Amino acid sequence: MRKNIKIVLVALITFILDQFIKFIITTNLSIADTINVIKNFFRITYVENSGAAFSIFENSRVFLILLSILILSFIVYYITKRKKYSKFEFIIYGTLIGGILGNLIDRIRFGYVIDYLDFNFGSYSFPVFNLADIFIVISGIILMIKIMMEE
Repeated sequence: MRKNIKIVLVALITFILDQFIKFIITTNLSIADTINVIKNFFRITYVENSGAAFSIFENSRVFLILLSILILSFIVYYITKRKKYSKFEFIIYGTLIGGILGNLIDRIRFGYVIDYLDFNFGSYSFPVFNLADIFIVISGIILMIKIMMEE
């Protein structure tokens, strides 16, 4: 049980950081407001995303909520069955759970996810995303690589 407390702590810190940044964004910006941080490259832009990554499944709130709960349930089941974790795995599982929870809470509370990180690469404007998305994508990729290397 003690091993799971470390994962919960990392998830809680990740979740609180994500929600705190979203609170700052929503209290200081209106929808579509932009703050240039690095000219022609990085902006803070307040966007309400009713879909998932790249706006797929747009306006599919119930589906995305159920999918998030299903994935969280699978992760929790998996980590409770494992006996031993490295320090690195505590961080990976914690950030994955915290990121999923951050976006899940947005969908439940508002019906959309609050996004704000806005990058441009030349003439290409990357879809706006948030810190929870970063945690989910990076920890998910690392977990996939880890699983493939173990097999």
